[in-house]
Amino acid sequence: MSPPSASLATPKSDPISIATLSQHDGSDPNKPIYLAIKGTVFDVTAKKEMYGPGGSYNIFAGKDGSVGLGKSSLKPEDAIPDYKTLEPAEMKVLDQWYDFFSKRYNVVGKVSQ
Repeated sequence: MSPPSASLATPKSDPISIATLSQHDGSDPNKPIYLAIKGTVFDVTAKKEMYGPGGSYNIFAGKDGSVGLGKSSLKPEDAIPDYKTLEPAEMKVLDQWYDFFSKRYNVVGKVSQ
């Protein structure tokens, strides 16, 4: 595995509520775009064209869509956080997404209940 990009900031573990996360869905151009995977919140603002309004992955912006990522699904009903129900192969896909995001986007916190 290659090391994380040198341009990434030190990961943060600040608590981010689900309500706060939902405010970072790209609808407010003055706020960064966040998405969470397995409870880890990533700042994906650098790829507004993908995660912002009208972007192909906007379904995941402002929420933890772990199930959808694991299932490779863009269905709104799959953009949910409870990934414990994923099959082993889907869990492997989710872990691959987590690794992908970890190497490309800053971690800004953890989802808090």
